[in-house]
Amino acid sequence: MWTKRKLIWNVAVLFAVFALTIYGVFHGEDLGAMTDAIKQADIRYLIPGVALVVCFIWGESIIIWYMMRSFQIYLKKRVCFLFSSVGFFFSCITPSATGGQPMQIYYMKKEKIPIPVSTVILMVVTITYKLVLVVIGLGILIFGRGFLHHYLENILPVYYLGLALNVFCVSFMTVLVFHPLLAEEILLKGMDWLERLHLLRKKEARREKLRDAMQTYRETAAYLKKHYKVIINVILITFLQRFLLFSVTWMVYLAFGMTGTSAMDVILLQAVISISVDMLPLPGGMGISESLFLRIFGIVFGSLTLPALVLSRGLGYYSQLVISALFTVAAQLYYTLRSEKHSVTMVERAFVELSQGQEHEDKGNGSDNERDEK
Repeated sequence: MWTKRKLIWNVAVLFAVFALTIYGVFHGEDLGAMTDAIKQADIRYLIPGVALVVCFIWGESIIIWYMMRSFQIYLKKRVCFLFSSVGFFFSCITPSATGGQPMQIYYMKKEKIPIPVSTVILMVVTITYKLVLVVIGLGILIFGRGFLHHYLENILPVYYLGLALNVFCVSFMTVLVFHPLLAEEILLKGMDWLERLHLLRKKEARREKLRDAMQTYRETAAYLKKHYKVIINVILITFLQRFLLFSVTWMVYLAFGMTGTSAMDVILLQAVISISVDMLPLPGGMGISESLFLRIFGIVFGSLTLPALVLSRGLGYYSQLVISALFTVAAQLYYTLRSEKHSVTMVERAFVELSQGQEHEDKGNGSDNERDEK
């Protein structure tokens, strides 16, 4: 569980980056004209945009629910939705989305789900989540040369960097999963090297922590080999889940009554932004996402690019942050109230058992007294 200090620090960083982003995006812009343009957007397309965000969060909850069943753990879908919301909220407010999974494990533990099981499930979710980005990114690189040069000339270095980081991450995690002994040996040698250079203090606890982590990868590998059909289905669901979120920008495009660009182009351009910023150490890719949007969607939205940015990011990221935050609060209230109810039930049960014991004792004493009188 996060400490209060860590939570305050991450929220402070989030607001600091948010303030810098607002300044960078809107400095020198005609805010009145932007506001007027946003007011003209057709809300009939924006409401489905919010629904797509909810479905995106729901998509991960379906994956968690589905994989839990492969472990013979049967949870209600609404509970899995709470897990998913917690993950997205803490991922949104932490650099490189590092805070989501630890908090999901914390709440899963409240359902008495063993940590090794929850860790393996979330590991698979992470691998497939990034794998989908890699497949889309490589697909654009190999088959979309015209798309690249038409839309992405100004941001190709950033795109290549983001894609390379995602490929490296997926490759590294795959090695950790399928060759854990080799990976452990490499990591231990790297640790020895850093200790010899006095960049790390020699600690046996750190090595034990590494060995424990490698055990998780071994268990993940065993799960993948045993449930490969489950993994294929998870990958397919993840593709759908990702494209639901990317489609939010298409809803914005329709809301402005624009034509001339295909839905697939708009969706893939939004995917390009996700590929480019996914591995960067910024909460929600904040700042860089807005900058990339203004650069690559200028061809699509023209003079409406800034209002489109506000609506697209507002729906795709900030509404996701708000929705997941609300359900994170709901999760905390749910488990707090359930814990209190359980405590009250335990006290009542103990009181009943104590009362019954007292009655038996009184009856026993009464029988003894009757025998004495006789």
